[in-house]
Amino acid sequence: MKIHIYFVYITTNPDRTTLYVGMTNNLKARLIQHYENRGKPETFAGRYYCYNLVYYESTQYVLSAIAREKQIKKWRRSKKDALINSFNPEWRFLNDSI
Repeated sequence: MKIHIYFVYITTNPDRTTLYVGMTNNLKARLIQHYENRGKPETFAGRYYCYNLVYYESTQYVLSAIAREKQIKKWRRSKKDALINSFNPEWRFLNDSI
């Protein structure tokens, strides 16, 4: 039986003013997609240049990842900021570490 890994992640724009919350089973490929979509108005992440990874967590269960993504998306900005600060206090862009 193959073990899958799913990621819930948060990206931001270069000025760190807009956040995007997403879920994927291939974080590296998804970050590349966000980068390639920058400036494209068809997608939220593209429209707001949210391609810089600042937070991620993983789980082996897809339903858990989906539920967590929905949970975080409902949070106010201050709560999302606190989550990022607990994981990445300097808000470093983590793309190169993936």
